[in-house]
Amino acid sequence: MAETICRSLRDGSLEGEQAPALTIKDSLQSPLGSHVFDHFLSTLVSHISAGRSQASGLVLVAFNRSPSFYLDLFKRKGLDASPVDKSFRILDCFSDPLGWKDRLVDSASAEKSILKDSATVFKNVRDVNKLSSSILDLGNGFIGEGKVRFAVAIDLVSNMLRHVSLPSVAGLLNNLRSNDRISCIFWLIHSDLHEPRASAALEYISTMVASLEPMMQSSDGQKTSGSLLWLEENSRKAKFHVRLKRRNGRVKLLYEELHMEQAEIRFEAASSVKTIVDQNLLPRVQFNLQLSDKERADRSNVVLPFEHQGFSPRAAILLKICQRLDLFAFCPLRTLDYCGP
Repeated sequence: MAETICRSLRDGSLEGEQAPALTIKDSLQSPLGSHVFDHFLSTLVSHISAGRSQASGLVLVAFNRSPSFYLDLFKRKGLDASPVDKSFRILDCFSDPLGWKDRLVDSASAEKSILKDSATVFKNVRDVNKLSSSILDLGNGFIGEGKVRFAVAIDLVSNMLRHVSLPSVAGLLNNLRSNDRISCIFWLIHSDLHEPRASAALEYISTMVASLEPMMQSSDGQKTSGSLLWLEENSRKAKFHVRLKRRNGRVKLLYEELHMEQAEIRFEAASSVKTIVDQNLLPRVQFNLQLSDKERADRSNVVLPFEHQGFSPRAAILLKICQRLDLFAFCPLRTLDYCGP
């Protein structure tokens, strides 16, 4: 299932279609969303660097962590620095999201000189139009054959929603997904920090939704020892639910288990993995499709034509009369399987 998501992000969009979009949802009860985001990010960057992806590069919009964290992440994953530098750009919305550091005298840092080739500091996250233009401008710098496309990743939409309204964020994501130069786009959201409508709005514009749920459910009045066990279990394992929207409109729900092993994640097929149909996804109608008791009684009293009644004694009498009067060709029972005289 995780491999299905990786392939979809790698293959990108078809001509004339919108780019595939992935929403990753986690919560305080299952706080492994950042690790899942890092997994998909590093996997996609690896495909892009090796030339196995539709995208020629990736623009990361960093709201939650510094650019140096992601460069260290790629080193830990064993990715070669030279191809990554050519195919990876960071729009740094973490270091100075509102431009306050410009007012400080000693605002320059050594990190800026180290990351100047890979990262661009963005200092006004409240300006959604400028943010969109900056993402597209960074994507224009990638080089490739034919029509150059690039991927977009946003490490935490929850931080973005602190400064920008939900309609503006949803509009930004939808516009990026509709841009014919975007190969794919994915983001992470902490669903328990927002109203349900925030997650619903992001899921609506997504073709894939990956939800993390705790392996152990906490109960009210749980003792301290039980709480520690619950925290330990859910910090290492999670239920990984994926909802895939097909091009034909059908929705497929899948389930795997996620395990943390020394800062690496591993997906394992659960014993109950299967495709299921969510009743909430079925269309809702305003009328009842079931028959009432009166309608069932009325249906049982309906007298069907002879050719639909089956062979009964009454029908046998009618058939014999027709045979004796040489009217068998006009008898409505001539099609019945009757072997009598």
